[in-house]
Amino acid sequence: MKKLLALVAVLLLVAGLRGCGPLGGIAFLGGDEAIGRAYRSQQSGVQVTGQGPVVEVLPDDHDGSRHQRFVLKLASGQTVLVAHNIDLASRIPSLKVGERVGFHGVYEWKPGGGVVHWTHGDPNGKHEAGWVRRR
Repeated sequence: MKKLLALVAVLLLVAGLRGCGPLGGIAFLGGDEAIGRAYRSQQSGVQVTGQGPVVEVLPDDHDGSRHQRFVLKLASGQTVLVAHNIDLASRIPSLKVGERVGFHGVYEWKPGGGVVHWTHGDPNGKHEAGWVRRR
């Protein structure tokens, strides 16, 4: 019985640390509440997953790597800018205000709500892959 409890404890510990190890110090937080905590504490470099309706479609950013940019409103009411690298991943075609988009990427704190980037795979295989997709 003690061995079983020890095994369960180790598995829970590994599951809890899963997002913190090979990502070079990037912590993992999921959902709106976690993104809100990162925003309130002005924390950056946080691996996040979330979704929301598009409230604004911005022009592509062509400074350096090209990025498709759009603003999502989370269920909490917070907005986040998604900067999706379209040199490394496919754009979401014909994206319109009101469509729901899910994302997995890295949150960076900014005064207006924050930015989510790294929503693509890493060609060097050293960073956790992100994604964006219609819901």
